[in-house]
Amino acid sequence: MASDAVTIPSSTRLPQEAEGTWLETLHGWVTTVDHKRLGLMYIGLALVFLLIGGVEATIMRIQLAVPHAHFVSPQVFNRMFTMHGTTMIFFVAMPILFGFANYLVPLMIGARDMAFPRLNAWSFWMAAFGGLLLYFSFIGGDGLYGAGSAPDVGWWAYAPLTSPAFSKGHSTDYWTIALLVSGFGSIGTAINILTTTLSMRCRGMTLGKMPLFAWLNLVMSGMVLIVISPLTAAQIMLMIDRYLGGHFFDTQAGGSATIWMHFFWIFGHPEVYVLVIPAFAFVSEIVPVFSRKAIFGYPVMVAATVGIGFISMSVWAHHMFTIGMTSYGNAFFVATTMAISVPTGIKIFNWLGTMWGGKIRYATPMVFCLGFLFQFLIAGLTGIMLAAAPWDWQLSGSYFVVAHFHYVIVGGILFALFGAFYYWYPKMTGRMLDEVLGKWHFWLFLIGFHLTFDFMHIPGILGMPRRIYTYEPGRGWEGWNMIVTIGVIFQAAAVLLFVANLVRSYFKGAPAGNDPWDAWTLEWSTSSPPPAYNFAVPPEVKSRRPLWDLKHPEDPDWKYE
Repeated sequence: MASDAVTIPSSTRLPQEAEGTWLETLHGWVTTVDHKRLGLMYIGLALVFLLIGGVEATIMRIQLAVPHAHFVSPQVFNRMFTMHGTTMIFFVAMPILFGFANYLVPLMIGARDMAFPRLNAWSFWMAAFGGLLLYFSFIGGDGLYGAGSAPDVGWWAYAPLTSPAFSKGHSTDYWTIALLVSGFGSIGTAINILTTTLSMRCRGMTLGKMPLFAWLNLVMSGMVLIVISPLTAAQIMLMIDRYLGGHFFDTQAGGSATIWMHFFWIFGHPEVYVLVIPAFAFVSEIVPVFSRKAIFGYPVMVAATVGIGFISMSVWAHHMFTIGMTSYGNAFFVATTMAISVPTGIKIFNWLGTMWGGKIRYATPMVFCLGFLFQFLIAGLTGIMLAAAPWDWQLSGSYFVVAHFHYVIVGGILFALFGAFYYWYPKMTGRMLDEVLGKWHFWLFLIGFHLTFDFMHIPGILGMPRRIYTYEPGRGWEGWNMIVTIGVIFQAAAVLLFVANLVRSYFKGAPAGNDPWDAWTLEWSTSSPPPAYNFAVPPEVKSRRPLWDLKHPEDPDWKYE
């Protein structure tokens, strides 16, 4: 019977602890092991770094808006693109995705907390400490150009730029240690998500009934355990080179700069899928709810995710087509890069199949997901172009690659993240985000995104190199760079509007209730925000979409099994 889909006891509320002074409240947050508080702290940390990384990007774009600009010096420009890339990947994207996983996975599987609460807290503080270490370099870097220089070796830190001869002082050391420390935290979080998902599901929730959000984060966590290790090993070898006389990456002493590239990109390209798979998870939960249809092809979605996880481990050297690998090596990585587009394309067809014939509601979470679908498709098409070694050979060092990468990270992941904020903010705070401000946020960001990254492809095709501080006039790049910079202003305005919406709605937003979206996963069965213990008695599940089946047993179009 559909009405037996989930058993939720009526006694789900226990007396809440009395609030103390602000100092006691602060102490409670600092010492917490509650997965929900830690998830919010991850998200808050990432939002702070998002604003910082956005400022760094804006500085770079102002410098490149016109030829022969002198807004910042070449040294500051190098620091800006190093800090921007490092910040956005390691201290925005990863923490914010870990934050949503921390908050939602236990709720979705009917658990009261993560499997290892203290490890969970330790992992967060390692991530936070890593971010602080990176930015301590501004006051303690003592680099080549004076005290307080931040890292300037790029977020990929290719050898020999990181050798003592080219990176004097301690700025590169701050970069290395920051990534080491945050990497330990990432591994701890991945272990926790894996263990929680596999061993703490409520009664009746088999792997075949588990929400796609939990499934996709399970795959992501397994990937983190594999891909962080090569990066950690490379960071340790780099420290040995710099301080203990090692020569792992010193070509003049028998080492190999190419080895660093292999170690880094064995981490770096699967990392893109580490970030995008949780974005897929957001879309896989939001699209069915606002289409009023169950997800199309649940088993295929799971299989495609597992396929992406496996294939992503064999594509890294498409970042290295220009370094002189053999034709056999190039051909292998062309083939694997083309192959990974297949399970990714399957997911897009599944989302479109879910929406087809549905009763779509164009609420803010859904419009961000629609933006994600279109832009991630474009990103995939330019990715297939770059997977062809001859094409990549021509454009590898150009702004075409920068545009492609940001199409994935911003057009895909960030749009899905914004959708997730508008969807789960009511559950986390008990308040609804403002829909009018949300639509303004969407359109401003959409316009800014396309002004920036659509038109960034063109100077790349015209030969504009990456990582340049300025350029000569008369090469056909000036107008395109001005348009790109104008787009950044639109994006900055949209993000500030989003932050204002978060703050305003927290204090004055409309009460959300337990289930404002008429959703189907278990987190919507608790109060908003959920109590500390999540469920007084863990629920019992007998369907993939327990709440929908419980609330709408009379609707034959919603039958899942």
